[in-house]
Amino acid sequence: MPSNDARNLLLIAVPTAAAGVVAVAVSGAVAGGKGAVGAAVGVLLAMLFMGLGLYALQWTAKKLPQLFQAMGLMLYVAQLLLLMIFVAIFKNTSLFNPKAFALSLVVATVVWMAAQARAHMKSKIFYVDPEPEKSERPEKSGSSS
Repeated sequence: MPSNDARNLLLIAVPTAAAGVVAVAVSGAVAGGKGAVGAAVGVLLAMLFMGLGLYALQWTAKKLPQLFQAMGLMLYVAQLLLLMIFVAIFKNTSLFNPKAFALSLVVATVVWMAAQARAHMKSKIFYVDPEPEKSERPEKSGSSS
C-alpha cells in the first residue's frame, strides 16, 4: 500500500475507531453487556466492509482507472445494501442487543464516510502531471552519420 493510501486509511480508521469506543461505552451503559457486544460487532462490521471497499476502490484506480467512478458508486450502494441486510438478519438475535448493533453500525458508517471525505479533501493529489525535469544531455534528433 503506498504511503499516501496508508496515511488516508489512518485518517479514516482512527475517527471511526474512536466513535466505536464511544458507541460501545454508551451501549454498555444503556443496555448492559449485550449492548456493548452488539455495538462492538456493529463497529467492527462497518470498519471491515468499509475497509475492504476502500481497498477494492484503490485496486480499481490502479488497474482499471476508466472504471473508477462507476466502481465507486456501485461499491457504496453495495456496501449500504449489505449493511442493511446484516441489520435485517440480526434484528431478532439474542446474541447481543440488536438496537445497539444497528445504531453503532450506522454511526460507524457515517463517521467512516465523513472521515473519508475529509481525508480526500485534505490530501494533495496532482490533477495535472508535472513536467519531468529535462536531462543535461541533448537528445539525438536525427541520424548519426
